Amino acid sequence: MNNEKGFAKYFEFSKHGTSYRRETVAGITTFLAMAYILFVNPDMLSAAGMDFGSVFTATAVAAIIGTLVMGLFAKYPIALAPGMGLNAFFTFSVVIGMGIPWEQALLGVLVSGIIFLILALTGVREAIINAIPSGLKHAAAAGIGLFIAFIGLKNAGIIVANEDTFVSLGDLSANTTLLAIFGIVITAIFMTRKLKGAIFYGIVITTIVGILFGIIEPPTGSPVATPPSASAFGALFDPLYINGEFDLSVMFSASMWIVIFTFLFVDFFDTAGTLVGVATQANLMKNGKLPRAGRALTADSVATITGAVMGTSTTTSYIESSSGVAAGGRTGFASVVTAGMFALSLFFFPLLSVITQEVTAPALIMVGVLMAASLGKIEWNKIEEAVPAFLTAVTMPLTFSIATGIALGFILYPLTKIFNGQARKVHWIMYLMFVVFIVYFIWLA
Repeated sequence: MNNEKGFAKYFEFSKHGTSYRRETVAGITTFLAMAYILFVNPDMLSAAGMDFGSVFTATAVAAIIGTLVMGLFAKYPIALAPGMGLNAFFTFSVVIGMGIPWEQALLGVLVSGIIFLILALTGVREAIINAIPSGLKHAAAAGIGLFIAFIGLKNAGIIVANEDTFVSLGDLSANTTLLAIFGIVITAIFMTRKLKGAIFYGIVITTIVGILFGIIEPPTGSPVATPPSASAFGALFDPLYINGEFDLSVMFSASMWIVIFTFLFVDFFDTAGTLVGVATQANLMKNGKLPRAGRALTADSVATITGAVMGTSTTTSYIESSSGVAAGGRTGFASVVTAGMFALSLFFFPLLSVITQEVTAPALIMVGVLMAASLGKIEWNKIEEAVPAFLTAVTMPLTFSIATGIALGFILYPLTKIFNGQARKVHWIMYLMFVVFIVYFIWLA
């Protein structure tokens, strides 16, 4: 007889073999793995002329609302926050490159979020995700693992840029790199010993060691502070008023729709890849399909709309959620905990300065190890499956883009099936996506 009550009953802890403690550790682990966005995103968008403190507040609020909706409505252990890559596109391509004011760029983010919400509610986004063949789903999961492991190695200073060879081994004698290596070793030991919450404890111990050896600056001043103001709140509506009168003309410019389309494209497939990757790692996929996919995609859309109104770039599902899954998270309660941590960060943001890239790098690398296991589920003996799967996985880290890896896989898969005489086995949506991606690459060129 099931005697569960409250959250335990709502999230079906018994069914998923989890507990309050495990979900709480998972939620905190996810937060620690992605807490850097609270500082990186404001720094990125301030280059576009936005106020750092305001973007900090917008980042936290968007993460809180998006993650809560994902946890309570979709019941997935997946956290959301303004996406890396999308914020760089927002700043350097749209605002600086195209000369579009940041207020107008935020309006583009809002429109893309509304379009996403319509697609999610009508089931179009879910249908597309379910039409993706299992081989490409496994390749996406593994590719994301390789991608975030590469980010971890880069953040640790173990892998650095090199003009002659593109990348090379970094300075292993640097204090920050040594700290990251220590974190990798201690986390690997914990995982080898099958310690629950190994990644979380690895982050905590690495942070303490970094402070003790003077590698990480301890927080100064009062640990509690008033949240920065949200001066960018509602600023996206300013471009719709010219001389005090409502005017929609800005929405009909070619540059505006290019911006909207790019936000749509990148977020759509980054989100799809992340949802599939994290759900696969947590063993939540059912017959190759993502349960409650519509709800998860709705949460992502609501988060983007909220973030745009608050004053930040596109909010999306975070692959760092894999850290929480690796720590034992299996239900939406982990997301509720993560959202709570983001809420606390609004008041304790001076303390978050100790969560540096070197501290989170080991977590990303270890998660990459776990996610790479999906490579073993690909039918490598079938070349028509192997080629698109391999290129999907390997091009994600090499192009530094989850969306690009998925795009190449979508193009190659129908081609290999056609020339193998299995054209009828390919879902019609895959043929449609084939055309869409071909057009997209031509547009990029």
